[in-house]
Amino acid sequence: MPTDPVPPVVRDYLLLGLRFGRLVDGFVDCWIGDPALERQVRDEPPPTATELVRQAREVAAAVPDSGLAPVRRRFLAAQLTALECAGRRLAGEEMPFRREIESYFQVRIAPRDPDWYAAAHAELDAELPGSGPLRDRLVEAHRRDRVPVDRLGGAVHAVAAALRAELAPRFPLPAGERVDFEVVTGRPWNAFNTYLGGLRSRVALNADVGHRITSLPFVATHEAYPGHHAEHCLKEAGLVRDRGWAEQSISLVNTPQCLIAEGMAEQAIHVALGERWGGWTAEVLSEVGLALDGARAQRVETAFGRLLAARQDAAIMLHDQGRPADEVAAFLARWMLVSDERAGQMLRFLTDPLWRAYTTTYIEGSRLVRHWLDAGGPGDPATDRYHRLLVEPMLPADLAVDLPAPAVAQPTPAVAQSSRPTPA
Repeated sequence: MPTDPVPPVVRDYLLLGLRFGRLVDGFVDCWIGDPALERQVRDEPPPTATELVRQAREVAAAVPDSGLAPVRRRFLAAQLTALECAGRRLAGEEMPFRREIESYFQVRIAPRDPDWYAAAHAELDAELPGSGPLRDRLVEAHRRDRVPVDRLGGAVHAVAAALRAELAPRFPLPAGERVDFEVVTGRPWNAFNTYLGGLRSRVALNADVGHRITSLPFVATHEAYPGHHAEHCLKEAGLVRDRGWAEQSISLVNTPQCLIAEGMAEQAIHVALGERWGGWTAEVLSEVGLALDGARAQRVETAFGRLLAARQDAAIMLHDQGRPADEVAAFLARWMLVSDERAGQMLRFLTDPLWRAYTTTYIEGSRLVRHWLDAGGPGDPATDRYHRLLVEPMLPADLAVDLPAPAVAQPTPAVAQSSRPTPA
């Protein structure tokens, strides 16, 4: 492990990130750094948003002459741009929503054509039996697909263990890594990954949301193999321990870092299992007594996944177009085929001061990562590209500049199973 002291600009960046976490609960998603820095921030007077903006600008001004490698300077500059924007928002500054998104995540967003959702509705209509309203048939299909609560822990363990064994040759992880799954209740999220450091993660599954058999491979790939857990392990081992890049010891929401992380996790199932995930899941779960029509589940889930982008459209309607909340809730209920109550829950998430922008990490992160993975060609397969994302501190701008054409493709199907809060 490197013994060189942490460069001053990196130390100041880490302190700044911890101070944001002191001001806003949940802003620091992961911290595995020097405990002395955490104690220092804990013992300081609480910061103000205005002070954090000033500090972000001062640290950013020091980056160009820091002597760090170019890749580290680019990473810090992008993160600090996002932190300055977050501080300005916390200080009460009004700014266009799409400019805020671009400052956080280095991407530009726009509403989807409703025909995108209508086509997905048509696919679901063809797949779901019955003649009643499509939303009712989808709700019933999801109800039949639920995992009994007393079998949820064992089922997700089985899927994760099978993934770990299958992916080991392609994505070797450091010896001693481990993920523990637990089933909890009374939480506002679907699933939550807590990276504990030392190559360990704890993934909690909220039994209250009614996890489905079909969703289990999405949970396990997103949260563990080859998603969040794999990324944390490889970056802790390779960047923090071996190279001494201490800036990778903290993960902060509403930054370019988290857009890449969530985009990778959303695409993890496609990299891990490709077009065989339905049949693979059915085979694995049959061994623990859960039945699944893998081919049909895959068709339904692919169509349903196309509806998830409507959450970002709803955020644009709310914060960019100034549309009334009841109109936005109706939009969500119509296109995502959810109940009015569920649409209201999504709306509360989209109006939360911290999380209102976060949906973009799934929608645009997934789209950008998928487009970049597919752009490599035969000599640079998606598996190799995904491994680069696991071990290198890449930014959205790095992926965009490496694409042969602007990434304008529609979002790819995915089921968001976040390690951060998502609409329940």
